Amino acid sequence: MFRAAPDTRTVWAELPAEVLEAVARCDAERLEVERSRVAPALRERITTPVYSVADRFASWERVVRRMEPGRSSDDFYPVSAYENDLDSRDSLEQLMPGLPAEAREGALGQLLARLDERFAAASVPDPERSLRAWVRPTKERPEAELAQWWKRRPLRDPWD
Repeated sequence: MFRAAPDTRTVWAELPAEVLEAVARCDAERLEVERSRVAPALRERITTPVYSVADRFASWERVVRRMEPGRSSDDFYPVSAYENDLDSRDSLEQLMPGLPAEAREGALGQLLARLDERFAAASVPDPERSLRAWVRPTKERPEAELAQWWKRRPLRDPWD
């Protein structure tokens, strides 16, 4: 889960019990959503969500790291993965307000703010939406309602 996401791993190891319990509740809700999308014979086999809160943080960190100058990765990363990671960032935006203040204002909120700052440093505004042909949010919204990460272009393309 924390592969190539050392900052997320470090923060997760130090989260207080109250925050971990709140995250576990989010993950339990996500698990039910994911289980509802598969055949009944498979439901009971799925015991942890694919898109856990920790995984979403780690995904955001990994894409940010890929975009940063001087970073490289040997694993395949298609443009569709970038789109998925931006969607993951959207989901973090949606779930953070439901977490306790200790999470929002503490280590998790600070981690998200640092990752967002690094993303902004590794990208430029893209008013022409030059990536829109390949990178589109999965939820239909007017362009004006999209978060800022959808309106930026990496300085260095992270995809292969």
